[in-house]
Amino acid sequence: MPIRLIKHEAVPHYGSFEVRFPDGRPPRYFYWEDLPGRRVRPEILTSNEAIQAAKAFSRKARDKGR
Repeated sequence: MPIRLIKHEAVPHYGSFEVRFPDGRPPRYFYWEDLPGRRVRPEILTSNEAIQAAKAFSRKARDKGR
């Protein structure tokens, strides 16, 4: 089974991307917030930055497992 990338957005403009592994390893989350005035923590990414980081992480994990 492939590594899955799942978008979570319970509130508009705020959520996370989950990188889920098929072998039962704990998932990795990349949190994002698209309204800068509402950001509580400065290290929170935008949705674009979060999806790119999640994709890069999943590619690296996939290639490492080969």
